[in-house]
Amino acid sequence: MRFLRRSAAADPANSAEEVVEVNADVIDGPKGHTTGKGKPTPKRREAEGRRRGPVPAPPRTQREALRRMRGNQASKEERRKAAQFRRERMMAGDDKYLLPRDRGPVRAYVRDLVDSRRNLMGLFMPLAIVVFIAVLTPNVVVQQYASLACMFMLLAMLIEGVMLGRMVAKQARQKFPDETFKGFALGWYAFTRATQLRKLRVPKPRVSYKK
Repeated sequence: MRFLRRSAAADPANSAEEVVEVNADVIDGPKGHTTGKGKPTPKRREAEGRRRGPVPAPPRTQREALRRMRGNQASKEERRKAAQFRRERMMAGDDKYLLPRDRGPVRAYVRDLVDSRRNLMGLFMPLAIVVFIAVLTPNVVVQQYASLACMFMLLAMLIEGVMLGRMVAKQARQKFPDETFKGFALGWYAFTRATQLRKLRVPKPRVSYKK
């Protein structure tokens, strides 16, 4: 830090200003005072941009643009292959790639129990399509009969779902006595899987129907 002062020995008419340098470290400010950095703190976006490096310049020629596009396509192809691989492993029943609700030996055992039975609940989705078509039909008589039939079907599916859930929970407790799980949650898991078409179940069934 520099200050300007007049020399005491010099003539007042011909006085010259001399520069006195003072070390900023010698000046003691108030205790606990922190000297500012002298510049504003960079924003988060600017800091991230510095870490990531400069943005690549736009392509100058058509050949360079095509080269970059091919490189992006290669990365997309790799991501597509990785997603396909994860999908295949999930459909095969690999615990590493399954959803949290499907993981574990207990859930695998429940899936096998459901997949080995022919359930009336498997007609739930086709029944929903029939109800939708019946609603669009202008004939009132057809709508009434379709609604009545669907009501009986839904009631039968509900009864079957309750029986299936109780059976699955009972057999799972016998098969895995050391495992702790809720019977209602396991029964609901079996119910939701039984309402899906066999070809659309994830993971795929690994057992066939019992004769």
